[in-house]
Amino acid sequence: MPSSKKGLKIYNSLSGKKETFIPIGDKNVGLYVCGPTVYSYVHLGNCRTFISFDLIYRYLLHLGFKVRYVRNITDVGHLENDDDSGDDKISKKARIEKLEPMEIVQKYTIDFHKIMDKLNTLPPSIEPSATGHIVEQIECIDEIIKSGLAYEKNGSVYFDVLKFEEENNYGKLSGRNIDEMLNNSRNLDGSSDKRNPQDFALWKKAEKNHIMNWNSPWGKGFPGWHLECTAMSKKYLGEFFDIHGGGIDLKFPHHDCEIAQSEAICKKNPAKYWLHSNMLTLNGKKMSKSIGNFILPNEIFEGENDFFNKPFSPNVLKFFMFQAHYRNILDISNDSLLASEKGYKKLIKGFNLIKSLKTNQNQSDFNVDQWISNCYEKMNDDFNTPMLISELFECLKFINNVHIGSKNLNSSDKEKIDKTFRIFLFEILGLTKEKKSNNENDNSNELIKLLIKIRNQARFNKDYETSDQIRDDLEKLGIKINDEENDSTYNFI
Repeated sequence: MPSSKKGLKIYNSLSGKKETFIPIGDKNVGLYVCGPTVYSYVHLGNCRTFISFDLIYRYLLHLGFKVRYVRNITDVGHLENDDDSGDDKISKKARIEKLEPMEIVQKYTIDFHKIMDKLNTLPPSIEPSATGHIVEQIECIDEIIKSGLAYEKNGSVYFDVLKFEEENNYGKLSGRNIDEMLNNSRNLDGSSDKRNPQDFALWKKAEKNHIMNWNSPWGKGFPGWHLECTAMSKKYLGEFFDIHGGGIDLKFPHHDCEIAQSEAICKKNPAKYWLHSNMLTLNGKKMSKSIGNFILPNEIFEGENDFFNKPFSPNVLKFFMFQAHYRNILDISNDSLLASEKGYKKLIKGFNLIKSLKTNQNQSDFNVDQWISNCYEKMNDDFNTPMLISELFECLKFINNVHIGSKNLNSSDKEKIDKTFRIFLFEILGLTKEKKSNNENDNSNELIKLLIKIRNQARFNKDYETSDQIRDDLEKLGIKINDEENDSTYNFI
């Protein structure tokens, strides 16, 4: 392998800078990613997060690490509002659809898995659910109470943020200041059981009509949303593991609360590196069900939506997402998907040409070893897929020129190019091989030659306007015309 494990740098949200990735264990990596709350169909923004971490998982495996990838299913405890008010999202959806809560969980978990399969993401090593770890969560609460950083009131248990702040830093991940948070908080009314507005629920008392409830030392109730990830990451990855990931919207309050809980229980931040994928916008606006600016993956795949004029395959959607860095905001639109589809087809077409390329004994007119090194260098720079794709297109120019006979390629370099394309396209990016139609013929070479013939005739007739127009249009397509005395040749630029 051209790349060293020690060469990988990742952006740590906790430090705010890129750091050399040095796992806690020599070869073993613990990776925890916050999974979906299964009360609705998985939306496209969620998909970007899971596609991003699938890429990271794949690349770590490729580098030879043994990765335990844990991604949870939230099936209880996720309240409507971050201030622990409102209803449990799953219980509310169950009433709306007139189903049992676990029917809702099953329905939308199945949908999530189907979408992940269509997008060809690898399954995690472990996929635990919140309801399957009630005992572990109760144990965590008990430990936090014993540490003096939680209190019980009327059957609910809350984390005491101000008490925690006396010796720790609440909000260290998001960069929020506790005083500013308190100043911007609503005053508690007399009905609240909280000591202060920033306290968050570890356990909520279940009202009589709340179906999802469990026995606990504090009475019947259910766990808070933030607690499940602390309990499950601790159980499957230990008190201190390598990478904790999720969408950028989880920085606060979810991940800040996770850190506080772990520091209360284990006296340490649970993860060495915190990674966050950025949001996906639609036509320049944040996706929102309330304003109708929202689309589901299947609506893209099937073409049944009001935003795009045709269906797009899962491969095109993934390729589109990889054309932006996972930490950057990405806007999806009809034009952007059309452009990505064009680029994707061009790249795959070039890959399909590799096997048929003619080789000779001459030195290749392309430094293949340097190109491979560049590909790994880009991926080692915080999984920089846009720059990786740029490197693949750089080699594509050479492939096309070998195809038309204007560049030399030896057999050894041909094998290296083929192998490298396969690794990055299918093993790391996770694209799938699409079957080529039996009726599909590569006539591009013949069409270019025909246009050159027409242009040469125009030159002969001194019709320079037509001649120049053909030359300029071909150049826009990445094809450069080289005029000679009696003929013209071309190469890809």
